[in-house]
Amino acid sequence: MIQTRSTTFTPRRSNVQSMRRNQNATRYRSETKLGPVAHTVLVALMITVLGLIYLTQATKTTAYSYEVQGLDEQINELTARKSELEVQNARLTALEKIKGSSVASAMTDPASIDYAN
Repeated sequence: MIQTRSTTFTPRRSNVQSMRRNQNATRYRSETKLGPVAHTVLVALMITVLGLIYLTQATKTTAYSYEVQGLDEQINELTARKSELEVQNARLTALEKIKGSSVASAMTDPASIDYAN
């Protein structure tokens, strides 16, 4: 015995004739009607709110860019200071090596110094 199910929808209420499958049994109708001026005002308010939201997001990114710019300037200053210190370290190290070398200790002071005019 094979059992088959019906695919047609049978409403429980006998007074609902136009109901189909997966539809609500009640319909809500608004008692208030808005005119064209009210619609225009509502649309203008929605656009204003969206504009304010956009502006707050844009100012947040601007604030972050100012912070990033300040940090970039600080990084550039520290990099320049580091390179200056490296050059100074190389000069001081070279002078100490030259003073302690055997060639520098074998040198003598000149007897006389003449300048050209």
